[in-house]
Amino acid sequence: MADITGFVFDMDGVITDTAKYHYLAWKEAAQANFGVTITPAVNELLKGRSRMDSLDAIITFAHQEGKYSQAEKQRIATEKNQRYQTLIQSMTPADILPGMADFLNLLDQKHYPLAVASASFNAPFIIQQLHLQALLAKVVDPGTLKHGKPAPDIFEAAADLISSPYASTIGFEDAEAGVKGIKAAGMFAVGIGDAEILHEADIVFSSTAEVDFDRIKKAFEAWRQ
Repeated sequence: MADITGFVFDMDGVITDTAKYHYLAWKEAAQANFGVTITPAVNELLKGRSRMDSLDAIITFAHQEGKYSQAEKQRIATEKNQRYQTLIQSMTPADILPGMADFLNLLDQKHYPLAVASASFNAPFIIQQLHLQALLAKVVDPGTLKHGKPAPDIFEAAADLISSPYASTIGFEDAEAGVKGIKAAGMFAVGIGDAEILHEADIVFSSTAEVDFDRIKKAFEAWRQ
């Protein structure tokens, strides 16, 4: 029976929650550029997606497909990101989701290598704001990837950063697309959130506060048999 060799984490909704900042920044961008109001339901569709994929989803929501050049879309995405970066400068370790600081420290004490698989280019800055850079030093650069989630690319890259074989790597996600990506990489998937939405995960916790190492290890061992 193989042992766990490493852990890879999505960031938003798993380590911290910057969704509210993304929502505010996209809401402003959508109103200013497309004259539409982003609803919380539309915002759910943006979870786990890259910046440009999110913009395309908003343009589709606004029924304005084909109206914008790549340069115009890049400008809108850049302006959104600048607003987002302003908002996240107020983040502190208090913004780490419940239970996750203790869980990360436990994994570190057990000498498991850890990596971050986030579609956000701002992940290194956010990790610094949360004072987690000592624990989460390995972060995938999403700019090096060919495909975003639900493709497995980012999770494979994260496991490669810590030299962890995919079949013995544990991946954490709160989004359906992310769970699909973890499974496509051949990894064990831990879902955080709604068990129905994340039904493809190998184990699901309703919140980060519920995450339990022993339960994960037991489920992983059963999965590997």
